[in-house]
Amino acid sequence: MQQTMQEVDQVDDSGEATLLDRVRRLVLGGEFPPGSPLSEAVLAQQFDVSRTPIRETLKQLQHEGLVEIRPKVGTFVREPTRREIVELFQLKEGLEGLAAGLLARRGDVPELRVLERNVEASDQASLDQDAARYAELVNEFHRTIITGADNRKLIEQYDRLMNQLAYHRLVLRTAEHPGRIKTSTGEHRAVLDMIKAKDHFGAEAAMRNHVYASAREVLADSRTATDAPHP
Repeated sequence: MQQTMQEVDQVDDSGEATLLDRVRRLVLGGEFPPGSPLSEAVLAQQFDVSRTPIRETLKQLQHEGLVEIRPKVGTFVREPTRREIVELFQLKEGLEGLAAGLLARRGDVPELRVLERNVEASDQASLDQDAARYAELVNEFHRTIITGADNRKLIEQYDRLMNQLAYHRLVLRTAEHPGRIKTSTGEHRAVLDMIKAKDHFGAEAAMRNHVYASAREVLADSRTATDAPHP
């Protein structure tokens, strides 16, 4: 099937995700660990498109920092360097702290019910030591905080940041650390308590503390990249 670059960033009439979104999710989903090759031919067959839109999609993902295209060698899943992880978490701390404070100012909004259910489900995941389920809940918690801030420009910046960080992959790793799921759930509850109390300063501080603690867990993990990326 011959298709053009328009296909990379269009949504069809059924509302399905764009090709870029679908390939990005594949890269971020953990099926391909860092360093894994990504074949244009295989991706084109999987998504039922020509190689041209796949090539353009991979160029965009390289711009986002998710893949590395090595001329005459191939395309590979990229993991942020240690320095990049530190810098991205610093930005994450600022954006999520801001979002928590903005949400606290909004009062009784539907996002609060989502967060309450999320924390309860996280407690159960902690009891079950279900890392995969907990990783899903972590993503929902943070996403709800961001969308609950009701600031479109903040969301735009946050989405780009999270793609570069490949956050889901990092959560899966740290969820394996003894006691981390329980501790993280407690940190989530502290954030929620401040938001429900309409304490925007307290909510921002609690969220910043949580993100900082998450960053320390990631950096303490032996699988976190330490070397510079391939030239």
